[in-house]
Amino acid sequence: MLYTADSCKIPVETVCNFFDENLPKIEDYREFAVNLFKGVRDKKDAIDALIRQYAKNWELERMAVVDRNIIRLAIYEIMATPDTPINVIIDEAVEISKKYSTKDSSKFVNGILDKLKAIRAGNKFK
Repeated sequence: MLYTADSCKIPVETVCNFFDENLPKIEDYREFAVNLFKGVRDKKDAIDALIRQYAKNWELERMAVVDRNIIRLAIYEIMATPDTPINVIIDEAVEISKKYSTKDSSKFVNGILDKLKAIRAGNKFK
């Protein structure tokens, strides 16, 4: 959903409607996925500011769309789910990048997200 909205510049509601009409109707997963998608979109400016801050020598717009959105999703989860261990979130993001992006993407994703551990530990996400 994030990839589609980002790469095709499709409005959030259009992406959600497509998701509702075309993907399996497993309610627990649907609600979770839609909440993450909408959360990332709602906090996109703050999330992108963090990415710019920690992705030294990388312009956000030049990152691979898949990598950029995996990082956005993980940062939102770090911000919004303080009960989920940060290492679990980072590990999931790295595994997703291994599956859906390039062979070097997992190192890139891990490197950026690893820098956020100190911020979460200092409880600076709000």
